[in-house]
Amino acid sequence: MTAPTPSPSAPGPGSAPGGTGRTRLSPDQRRTQLLETGFRLLATRSLDELSIDLLAEEAGISRGLLYHYFGGKQGYYEAVVQHAADQLYRRTAPPAAGEPMDRLLVSLGGYVDYVVAHHTGYRSLVTAARGGNEKLRAIYDTTFAALADRFFTSDPDGLVLPDTPAVRLLIHAWQAMVEDLVLTWCDDPAGLTRDDLLQVITTSLPALVETLPGREV
Repeated sequence: MTAPTPSPSAPGPGSAPGGTGRTRLSPDQRRTQLLETGFRLLATRSLDELSIDLLAEEAGISRGLLYHYFGGKQGYYEAVVQHAADQLYRRTAPPAAGEPMDRLLVSLGGYVDYVVAHHTGYRSLVTAARGGNEKLRAIYDTTFAALADRFFTSDPDGLVLPDTPAVRLLIHAWQAMVEDLVLTWCDDPAGLTRDDLLQVITTSLPALVETLPGREV
């Protein structure tokens, strides 16, 4: 929904004096704006290309203000990665009700769409997390652990799986497969449509669970 445009004779809340039209933001609002700007830029740029100068230009602020909020380039990188991880978790939330496989399909659809929309940045985040940066790796691992935890719930409408070490090991491997498959598909779909891809990754999880010793389905 588009916010209504303030009347020229009545400046909107937060407008700077003198009729400049520039909106004053609280510190929290400004920080969120900077994170959203970085997140948007990651759609077409790698993390290394996300410079302080570029962000300052995009946000229309000084470099000094960026350092004020994030303490430097590395602090900003980590904050943007955490913001991106939070967005990923939110956008992959399954519906509150429905058949288990339908809910999983919706959740994975959100994941595929997220990776497609932020392909360059997402790939660079994965590379950075695997490249020895402990803080980025911790964000990455924590996020995917939280995504895995969604399967272990008492929700009667959910894809309930037994919370055992074997199942967790399998889900961890399945997540890695899904990530690699989606990233590879972005580069070369190999004749698979989005629906084809979702069918493969959605049905592969219960198929793998069925192979566990003593698992009744």
